[in-house]
Amino acid sequence: MADYHFVYKDVEGASTQWDDIQRKLGNLPPKPPAFKPDPFEPAPDPDSVPKDKSWIDEKTEEELEEIEDDLDDDRFLEEYRKKRLAEMREAVKISKYGSVMPISGSDFVREVSQAPQDVWVVVILYKEGFLECGLLLQCLEELAVKYPATKFVKIISTDCIPNYPDRNLPTLLVYNNGAVKANYVGLHSFGHRCTPEGVALVLCQSDPVLNDGQSGSNASVLEGVRKRFIEKVVTEHEDHDDDGSSSD
Repeated sequence: MADYHFVYKDVEGASTQWDDIQRKLGNLPPKPPAFKPDPFEPAPDPDSVPKDKSWIDEKTEEELEEIEDDLDDDRFLEEYRKKRLAEMREAVKISKYGSVMPISGSDFVREVSQAPQDVWVVVILYKEGFLECGLLLQCLEELAVKYPATKFVKIISTDCIPNYPDRNLPTLLVYNNGAVKANYVGLHSFGHRCTPEGVALVLCQSDPVLNDGQSGSNASVLEGVRKRFIEKVVTEHEDHDDDGSSSD
């Protein structure tokens, strides 16, 4: 008579009493855990995300333009969207400047005369090797960093105006909306000592030439320029007094 062996198989992950006994005796490896699928989570619906200020802050400029029609029923968020767009565009405009950019004669119309109407352009006519040109350029480099929404450019004098006399160097031209608004010939225009604070004060005497892109108004920029100029004068005066005292 044949010897038949019956092997009982249960559903996956289940265990027989015999298996349990064998595992206790160490004859079988530990029972693997039963398969358990991860709980189902539907993909988030973009339309179900709460629309608030943080939701708008996460959007790019292109996305903010696209959702204009989605906020018709929420006046507050629509105003905030417009504010964020304006801030982004201002930041882009400011990032264009921040240094004294060298240009050639062929660049002048595009970079100066055709600059955006709301941008003031400060042009220095100079030549290499002239001490006074170097002093004024140093001042302009510092101002360009402090006032990145104002455009500063430099051009070799004879590239801009053929046969321009060296005795007039350095010359500063101020442009806005395609027209010359002011010009300053020679370093003496900025006082007996040429400092960034003194140059800034002269530039802002009659027009809001300098713009830091953050102060919000021309008056606040001018107030800051005057404050820095006064602080500079006071500091120099105190340093002079200290030197005089030490020499005694």
